Amino acid sequence: METENKKILLVEDDPNFGTVLKDYLIMNDYDVVHAKNGMEGFEKFKKDDYDMCILDVMMPYKDGFTLAKEIREKNEEIPIIFLTAKAMKEDVLKGYKVGADDYLNKPFDSEVLLMKIQAIMQRKSTESVADSKQFEFKIGGFHLNSKLRFLTYKEEDSIKLSPKENELLRLLALHLNDLMPRELALTKIWRDDNYFTSRSMDVYIAKLRKYLKKDENVEILNIHGEGFRLVVRNEES
Repeated sequence: METENKKILLVEDDPNFGTVLKDYLIMNDYDVVHAKNGMEGFEKFKKDDYDMCILDVMMPYKDGFTLAKEIREKNEEIPIIFLTAKAMKEDVLKGYKVGADDYLNKPFDSEVLLMKIQAIMQRKSTESVADSKQFEFKIGGFHLNSKLRFLTYKEEDSIKLSPKENELLRLLALHLNDLMPRELALTKIWRDDNYFTSRSMDVYIAKLRKYLKKDENVEILNIHGEGFRLVVRNEES
């Protein structure tokens, strides 16, 4: 299961609610450490590595916002979800300002929390793939050097890709035979996800397909509503 070994720090001062939530997350294959206030939460955070923090906002000794700031000083990337009994707009804005990835008002449906956790974890994992330092790729009969922006087919002369062609093909190659989410490419390469950047990306996908058609075993598939897959088929057939 994808959730295996994902470790969550749950900081919740209501002992009954905290225990129930911890048990629910453990049932869904997460490894959960429960702290009962902000100070204890920060001590536990410093002693271990976590994949996500779920923080109650209203807590004794140290509230969730203060704790989130301290966590962010030590780790800028870790996802943070706030739980709050107050649906005040100011609190929600304050939460996002200190780096919250999401917000849930109590009482909430535990399945909704589970969906939010999975969505955030998946997004973070695809972003970390995109941040990989790898720059050389074998794509069927092609060799891509994304540092020099050269795409070479077998012994033929190299093609010099444009910066966007290069970045897009590199992202596809990093997700070889897997889904490259559309929004990931748009935010990483175009820095915006809107109708116009989306149409622009489709133009670049068409250009890459022209280059890659020299190898009939290589294809960029359109996964409707989700993104693209760079597929390399077995050459035996």
